[in-house]
Amino acid sequence: MTETGHWRSALSATLSLSLLLPSVPLSAHPSATPTDEPSPHSSARKPYHAGQLRGDERILHALNRFTFGPQPGDLETVRQMGLEKWFIQQLHPESIDNSGLGARLTQFPAMQWSPQDLLYRLPSNAIIRQAADGKLQVPANGALRSIYLDEIARYQSRQQQKEQEKRQLASNAVTMGTLMDTQPMRPEAAGAGSPSMGAPGRKAEPGPTSMLPPTETPSGLPPPDDAQIASILALPPAQRVARLAAMPQPEFDSFRKALKGPQRLKLTTGLTPAEKEIAAALEGPQRVVSDELAAERLTRNIYSNAQLQEVMTDFWLNHFNVYLHKNEETPYYLVSYERDVVRPRALGKFEDLLEGTAHSPAMLLYLDNTNSMGPDSPAAEKAKVVAARRPDSKKAAPEGLNENYARELMELHTLGVNGGYTQADVTQVARVLTGWSVDKPQRGGGFKFDETRHEPGTKKVLGKKIKEHGELEGRELLHMLATRPATAKFIARKLAIRFVGDDPPQSVVDRMAKAYLSSDGDISEVLKTLFHAPEFWAPDAYRAKIKTPLEYVASAARASNASIDSMQPLVNALRDMGMPIYGAVPPTGYKWDAADWVSTGALVNRMNFALTLAAGKMQGVAVSWKPQNESMQSAAENDGAQREPSAFLIGPMTTPETEEQRLEASLVAGGLSDATRAALLNQFSAQMQAQGVQTPPSKDQPLAKPFSAANKPNNPAQLAALLDKQDQLLAGLLLGSPEFQRR
Repeated sequence: MTETGHWRSALSATLSLSLLLPSVPLSAHPSATPTDEPSPHSSARKPYHAGQLRGDERILHALNRFTFGPQPGDLETVRQMGLEKWFIQQLHPESIDNSGLGARLTQFPAMQWSPQDLLYRLPSNAIIRQAADGKLQVPANGALRSIYLDEIARYQSRQQQKEQEKRQLASNAVTMGTLMDTQPMRPEAAGAGSPSMGAPGRKAEPGPTSMLPPTETPSGLPPPDDAQIASILALPPAQRVARLAAMPQPEFDSFRKALKGPQRLKLTTGLTPAEKEIAAALEGPQRVVSDELAAERLTRNIYSNAQLQEVMTDFWLNHFNVYLHKNEETPYYLVSYERDVVRPRALGKFEDLLEGTAHSPAMLLYLDNTNSMGPDSPAAEKAKVVAARRPDSKKAAPEGLNENYARELMELHTLGVNGGYTQADVTQVARVLTGWSVDKPQRGGGFKFDETRHEPGTKKVLGKKIKEHGELEGRELLHMLATRPATAKFIARKLAIRFVGDDPPQSVVDRMAKAYLSSDGDISEVLKTLFHAPEFWAPDAYRAKIKTPLEYVASAARASNASIDSMQPLVNALRDMGMPIYGAVPPTGYKWDAADWVSTGALVNRMNFALTLAAGKMQGVAVSWKPQNESMQSAAENDGAQREPSAFLIGPMTTPETEEQRLEASLVAGGLSDATRAALLNQFSAQMQAQGVQTPPSKDQPLAKPFSAANKPNNPAQLAALLDKQDQLLAGLLLGSPEFQRR
């Protein structure tokens, strides 16, 4: 069996294990009994237990809820510090040493730029169109000029192709019309029988790409040979980048498409972060922004010591969702939206956060408030005059009131769908927010209040009059919404769903809402109330929530103590699992409850990810399953070298059970249930037997068949490789276990 076939078989074999997710009882707490488990068809909440989690379970529960999953050593760290002290420290991220994270973030220089700088240095398609049309000056020299010229050449090539396709379609239409006019249709050809419609027996004409000689690339240039590629890859880093920048666009595209995997890796070896950005921008500057945005977010989630700040940043970015691909400028504005608006306010006052998002170009563009115009505003009156003079003009119809942001502001951001507002309130809020716009969005401008588009007059929202006062009307509105009891209840419930359970007890929601109102919406005070709530520490809450794909991927990387040079494999995994970063299209964002994330297909993707990560098959992601104690590891390897291959089992003085226990203690905080462990070991044994590998007897299963001749290890190196493969399979099974997929 090939190595690929091996892992596919492993995936198939572990599917039955992953399907235990909703059914295996996970809590080992004494108060949890079989009668506590509701019927699968029952929607009733589990009965509340008076007892609370104690000892290490209490610490692990906090680590699973307030971080993206514990790392090796976190349990001992919190145990020594004290759980209460650790939590208070997490509420004050400025007091936490995050120098290690800072060093990692230097690989994303563009994430420190303003939207204006991003759009200039990594131009959007709109910027390139303006440059191609002569409306914007191309940079005079350097790599930035090459980036612009390459993108302009690609844009013009696409335009030419579109024009050619239009002419071809027009020509086909004329030809078809002539044939229809001059030749009677044969009865047998009625319907789908004409040659141009793909009649049976007639081959389709080859397209432009398929007509290229096999020795040419789509750019029309012969692909570079290995010697040419090797000469460029051998250049010192700075000269290598300069050589790439000096290539004309067709030559660069031809060179890029000719590179194989190892060559692409070597192309960026030794480059500084800034040089890597230039090399990537020569391929496509727009993608650099979205790629770095996702990579930096994952880097923070996995490596930040201020974990609660990152968890709350994730929460608020989902609460105030903005879709990455709303328009060409959105990725550029999202950099500042996350960095300058959400993360600094994630643990502060909700009203400050609401104000920040309401003034953010990312939000105003996403929910179309920049298109909103008061019906009686000066701009609308002017548009009416123009329309009357030029009724046939395309711009004859003036823009009107846009209620998108007004509706989501109340329904999703503050009051909630049952918050007591009416459609009339939505319309009035939209009138209040007319004029809240963005200055030159294609160039990265900031918030702008446009008085000419603002609706004059007094408005009435939720029974309260808001007098005409320009932009201050909006600020008064936001304050009113942020301080409403309905908002307190809505925010408290969403936080309780995120941290307590999919159907949290109303008692804890009520106390959190009360803390919100008494503290003027202080998020940290609400979280303190949550932390001290007995419902949060109830045994039924332990491992009661299914991890979202983002939580699962980040926690697997943290538990594995992975060393990550490239986040792209993890970004790809999130896309495969249905949760790409900034990929939620509707304003509702992603859901936190299990219903959206538990299905056969989703579990297959998770198991596939777990096995691939554990096997070290992700380029740029390194994991190791060897014992951290070097003296024990060295002794084990020496002892293994002296043993006969035919007697080799899982390792010297070990069995699959003891090796599983070692890895389980490192990877699955809190351990597995007996049922899961037994299922895991059975899957492991079955997979290794399928490879023809001997496994030792245990109390529950007989001795497996010996090595086949093809798989029999003959030297210590082969023994070590076999041990690594067995550890990888065990680790993958553990990362795919029901217990690990819960938090």
